[in-house]
Amino acid sequence: MADAPILSWEGLGLQQGGRWLFRDLDLHIGPRDRLALIGRNGAGKTTLFKLIANQIEADTGKRSIQPGTRVVVLEQEPDLSGCTTLMDFALGGEDAPQRYEVEAIAGQLGIDMERAAATASGGERRRAQIARALAQEPDLLLLDEPTNHLDLAAIDWLEGWLGRYKGAFIAISHDRTFLKRLTRATLWLDRGALRRKEVGFGGYEAWEEAVYAEEARAAEKLDAKLKIEAHWLERGVTARRKRNQGRLEALHRMRAQRAAMIGKAGTSKLALESDSEVRTKSVIVAENVTKRFGERTVIKNFTLRIQRGDRIGVVGANGAGKTTLLKLLTGEMAPDEGSVTLAKTLQGVMIDQQRSLLSADKKVRDVLAEGGDWLDVRGVRKHVQAYLKDFLFDPSLVDAPIASLSGGERSRLLLAREFARKSNLLVLDEPTNDLDLETLDLLQEVIADYDGTVLIVSHDRDFLDRTVTVTLGLDGSGTVDIVAGGYEDWEAKRKKPVAAKAKAPPSAGSATPADGPAPAPARKPEGKVKLSYKDQRDYDLLPARIEELEAEITKGEHALSDPELYSRDPDQFARYTERLDKLRAEKDAAEERWLALAEMVEG
Repeated sequence: MADAPILSWEGLGLQQGGRWLFRDLDLHIGPRDRLALIGRNGAGKTTLFKLIANQIEADTGKRSIQPGTRVVVLEQEPDLSGCTTLMDFALGGEDAPQRYEVEAIAGQLGIDMERAAATASGGERRRAQIARALAQEPDLLLLDEPTNHLDLAAIDWLEGWLGRYKGAFIAISHDRTFLKRLTRATLWLDRGALRRKEVGFGGYEAWEEAVYAEEARAAEKLDAKLKIEAHWLERGVTARRKRNQGRLEALHRMRAQRAAMIGKAGTSKLALESDSEVRTKSVIVAENVTKRFGERTVIKNFTLRIQRGDRIGVVGANGAGKTTLLKLLTGEMAPDEGSVTLAKTLQGVMIDQQRSLLSADKKVRDVLAEGGDWLDVRGVRKHVQAYLKDFLFDPSLVDAPIASLSGGERSRLLLAREFARKSNLLVLDEPTNDLDLETLDLLQEVIADYDGTVLIVSHDRDFLDRTVTVTLGLDGSGTVDIVAGGYEDWEAKRKKPVAAKAKAPPSAGSATPADGPAPAPARKPEGKVKLSYKDQRDYDLLPARIEELEAEITKGEHALSDPELYSRDPDQFARYTERLDKLRAEKDAAEERWLALAEMVEG
């Protein structure tokens, strides 16, 4: 690390419930670190944040912090008790920010801070929390699932802000796209140990599998059967990812088949063959559906035929009409015009992550098997402990009280319970909230193997890209775009109409999809300041260079995501990592240079 740490822990240890959650951890955080904190649900990630922020006391270890360093935590669930409005919450506490700072950030996030705290939605609470945290001007920002409850526009804004941010941050997130775009090093909290690798999240999975492979080889050499048995989960994770590669290939084939059925872009109509076999596969048919609330048309002239086995993703900003569309397609709400016809045999299950359904005084066995040893999993009898293992739980947790589970573990248990029910339609409303990355891999696998139809509302871009065959995109005007593919395919379609037009250069830190927009043309400055020849040249050429760098960074991250690269060629892995660091540094410098010039031009 080139710069002296702004915060360190040496020999950190903490006990919970009579056992060591972790012990002898060393952690050093530099002034410009961009760190992903990875670990299974229950590994202690949020607890580690509390120790870093000095919110709880450790049992062992020494904490050192540079004088004047401000540490701010963006917690998963803000405590708004006692607050009348969201602004009251933002201005509360010992290190309250300035009101004008909060108002400036809230304006960019589109949140009314005078909204009553008691009636604010999850998205409004999260935006208020972000406004409060960022307005405190932290030197170290601890982000615990920062994209939860945010729509795509707010996530894009937050990514741009963090790209320009001059301090350090550590992020816990299930949002792979968010982590890939922003992080440059990874902290991995695993079985009570903390590892650090100077590679962003794009290279994490390859590193993780290399570590597990080395441990497995060492265990086999020692012929330590018990130790090998302890690695069933880790080996399962590696095998699952390899299986999912095959599932992704199958998903791409399904998307290609769906693309052949979709009519002209922008028509919001899915054209199908007229033969009876295709029609018998239809489970939901929406024809010329329109839905209004007052004078606002939320859904307009929407036509879609959903077939058995389709995986439909629904995306759009908060308030664009995603929930309304979902209710229309499932028959929960009637359209004002047009019709929605559901197959008579349709049997649906709604999974909406309502953890309130899990009573804290119940045991895991009670939730899954009504207190018994066996349960029916979609018509197949299975032992409750074997089923727990399928969902990445230690089978010994069968009699653990719900109150002892972490938030992520409760969400995973809810998924296990709902997936056991017999159905041919799954409706998942933000299913990825509070899930760790390994559970997301499992959820992807379960959905891929499900022989029914799936409707998914989500802001998790990577999850949609790995899961859905068709994306329904809402922009708030009532129009619903129908695109074969995932989030990236929908995003690419949205950008096509403006690809040929002159575009302003990206703001500093803004993220670019893998395919990227067309390079921005040279732009003549307008303003009173006359730039020198060198400044003018940089102003004109830097936007294109920034996009070139973003494209190279994306390629490098893709190369590092190869799970076999590290074990096959460690030197090449190191070269890719070093080059990525240089590319990111050059991109940061280019963006800062262009912003400075833009400020001169705009006066």
